[in-house]
Parts: sequence; C-alpha cells; structure tokens
Amino acid sequence: MHKLVRAVRFSVNPFLAPATTGFNSYSSKPCGEGLSFYLNLWVEVVGGLEADTGFVVNVSLIDRVVRRFVVSIFDGQIKKSFDRGVHVSLIELYRLLGRAWGAAGGRLGSAKLCGLRLELNPFRAVAIDSEDCKVFYFSEKFEFAAMHTLWNDKFSKEKNFELFGKCANPSGHGHNYIVEVTVQRPGGDDGFRIADFEKIVDTEFVSLVDHKNLNVDVPEFGDRNPTVENIAAFAWERLAGKFDAGKLSSVTVWENERTYCTYQE
Repeated sequence: MHKLVRAVRFSVNPFLAPATTGFNSYSSKPCGEGLSFYLNLWVEVVGGLEADTGFVVNVSLIDRVVRRFVVSIFDGQIKKSFDRGVHVSLIELYRLLGRAWGAAGGRLGSAKLCGLRLELNPFRAVAIDSEDCKVFYFSEKFEFAAMHTLWNDKFSKEKNFELFGKCANPSGHGHNYIVEVTVQRPGGDDGFRIADFEKIVDTEFVSLVDHKNLNVDVPEFGDRNPTVENIAAFAWERLAGKFDAGKLSSVTVWENERTYCTYQE
C-alpha cells in the first residue's frame, strides 16, 4: 500500500465575484487578483499501484477534482462570510473540509482519500482524517534558538567524537529550531482560541528552551542528551494535558531543514 500526497494551491479574492483562473498552479490557481486569501490544500490518498502507469492516482486528476469540486466550497463560504462581515472560524473550516471530502472522495479513481490538510499560512494548518471525522487537528509552528553539546560521560572522548562527530564539541553549537505542535479538537467545539494555544506553547515549552544552553540551563537535559529526538519528547512532556477540551496529538521538532523528529503516543 502506498500513500501519495499532493498540494493544490488556490487563492480567493472576496472583493471580486468571478474567480480569475490564471496559468500558474505552482503559485495558485485560481490565482486571485490583488489582495487575496492564499490557501494550500494537501490531499492524502492511499492505494495500490496501477500496473500500467505505476501511479496510485495521476496527480493531475487530484488537481482537476479539487479545482472543479472543492475550490468553490471555500470560495463561496469565504465570500459569503465577507459579505456578512463575519470571520470564518476554525470550526467552519473543519466543516468545509468535511464538505470537501464529500465532494472529492469518490472522484479519485481507485485511490482512497485518507486525509485533508488545509494550510492557512506557512505556519498554521487545520486537518481531518475522515469524511465523518468527529475531531479536527490544528497545527502551528514556532521557532526557538538554542545551543547544545552531545556527549555521554559513560564513553571515552574518542568514543564520543566517533558517535556524535562535530556535535560533541565541548564548547557547543547552535541551531535555529522549528517546533510544530498539533492538537486534536472536538468537531463541535468552537471555544478554541489560537492566542490561548500559542500562550500555552510559549509558556510551557518555548520560553524554557529559547536562547538557552540546553545542557546547562534546562534541568531535564541533565541526564539525557539534548538530541532532536529528546527535545521532541521533552516538548511533549511539557505540553501534554495542558490544552482544555483538546488533546495533544504530536510534536515535531526540526533541527535544520534536513532533520526533524516527531513524537506522539
């Protein structure tokens, strides 16, 4: 069984009635004129490979289905809300994703739709994993800068440098980390506030590690190496159980653009 993921980008201008299609799907299509809402929908499908093509499904089919049957769902609701002077809440986005699932799910050939993730901006997303999903997932990325040294006193100096390489430098080295926190929320709960979520993550985790020497300033790393794996686990320990009416789903920490670790239970 293979899992294939395709991003479909589109823009909505609530000031204009007709949508301008455009010609650059890499940017967004419809392209949006002037100041527009840019959205990125990640479509996840699973299935076996087609013998003749080697595809789970041709990604051009995903593009066509989303642009024909799904974009109008978001376009219509955004414009309707704009005309009424009301915002589109996370609960409304959750419902729109459910409608999108119903519109696209049966039109992807033999592939089975298994997830929809709507990026609201490069750092924030809302997602569902089934058409009748009773929960939605909200994700947001944060950044922090920290330094660390990877070292184990049980090993000789030679062994430490063999295992950890340059990361064993006694003077330490730094990273600009990114952490993405994902929480699961009840589908009928409209009490979620992004600012409250951000305050919890900042207070309970980011403030403890930002601009710190992890080996020296964070007691929890006194007896464990501050690897990206252990940092992700530490973030989970600090955040689990802290979100009212919600459940921590996963924590992902990027050490750099090529290395990240996700922790979940």
